[in-house]
Amino acid sequence: MAGLLRHLRQNISLVSSFGKSHTKGAYFQKRHLASTTTTLYDWRAADEYVEISHGDAVMRFDYVWLRDTCRSAASYNPKTSQRILDTASIDLNIRPAQTKVTDGHLSLTWPDGHVTSYSLSWLAEHSHQAKTRTVLQPRVLWNRDTYDAAQVPSARWEEFMSSEAELRSFVQNFLLYGIAFVDGVPASVEATEAVSERVSIIRETLYGRMWSFTSDLSRGDTAYTTQALDRHTDTTYLHEPCGVQVFHCLQHEGTGGRTLLVDGFHAAHAVLEESPESFQVLGRVPIRHENIEAEGGHRNHLVGTGPVLSAHPWNRELYMIRYNNYDRAPIDTAPPEEVRRWYAAHRLLTARLRDPGNELWVKLTPGRVVFIDNWRVLHGRDSFTGLRRVCGCYLPRDDLLSTARALGLLA
Repeated sequence: MAGLLRHLRQNISLVSSFGKSHTKGAYFQKRHLASTTTTLYDWRAADEYVEISHGDAVMRFDYVWLRDTCRSAASYNPKTSQRILDTASIDLNIRPAQTKVTDGHLSLTWPDGHVTSYSLSWLAEHSHQAKTRTVLQPRVLWNRDTYDAAQVPSARWEEFMSSEAELRSFVQNFLLYGIAFVDGVPASVEATEAVSERVSIIRETLYGRMWSFTSDLSRGDTAYTTQALDRHTDTTYLHEPCGVQVFHCLQHEGTGGRTLLVDGFHAAHAVLEESPESFQVLGRVPIRHENIEAEGGHRNHLVGTGPVLSAHPWNRELYMIRYNNYDRAPIDTAPPEEVRRWYAAHRLLTARLRDPGNELWVKLTPGRVVFIDNWRVLHGRDSFTGLRRVCGCYLPRDDLLSTARALGLLA
């Protein structure tokens, strides 16, 4: 556990290390030293797999995997980036008739004469062992002081809508911090829609495609009041909560109404440091959230289930926090002894989320649009007086990450 905690201090991930792993009694047919320009690889062909050693990393590639993943023209279409080979047709006991490593490439000749070739660097990149050590999404964990000190710049409307460099900088900030701002946006629903579509397609939900609301209780949700809202993530009642939340305050004639932002991953990191068991409980117990609405002709009953903390199973990297005390349903998805542990863990996480030092308060004004990673950053608000009109939308996370990758960013 100490090693896992050490890695999490650098990035909110639980990552197991490689270590050498040799199968006892394996019969190795060959042993060669392969050399690329700058890298040495030691390799061995066993009965069911090829084992490649690079430094302290030992990578195994099953023969079925090597045949299935073949990138030859007969097996894979590079124009569509889609597999041609029928995976179900591969003999699960397949063995190459010949295996060799030359010029930094592993080549396998299969019994039917088909040849598969991989560069050793490509194999290293796509090995399971590499994935267990690789952080999928680099992030900067922040509290109020660290975010203020970073002086993260906002994008400017004119440049954002026309410059790929400005868009790239904005998306990079969003990936790192989970929030990003665009200033100078015309105070209209149409302009907010345009600035949102610059990043991603818009996800339509029960609230529509673009929404604009005031404190008129036109929907059965506390957001449609003047009351303060505690920190939370949105749409926890969906099987897949919306990935990105966009807010634009179009008008406010009154007092209060500041927006609260809290880095949920920073708080989760603090829980892990203080109580690894609590962190594990929050990632293990499934919790139901509900949206039940019967106001103004709206009839909805949505239910989403998932743990408060979700992590990738191969490297334990945290990728989503699902936290909404307003919409959480009765906990009937875990035995009583687990429920008590969950409440204790939830109390600890809530204390970290409510730590004043972790709160970033922002006064949204007409022209300033904020994009919030709804899988990471919690939002809330002050109570307010007067007329306050806010518009916005939800964006699919997948499409924003696609935009990031198209811009050459790691996402």
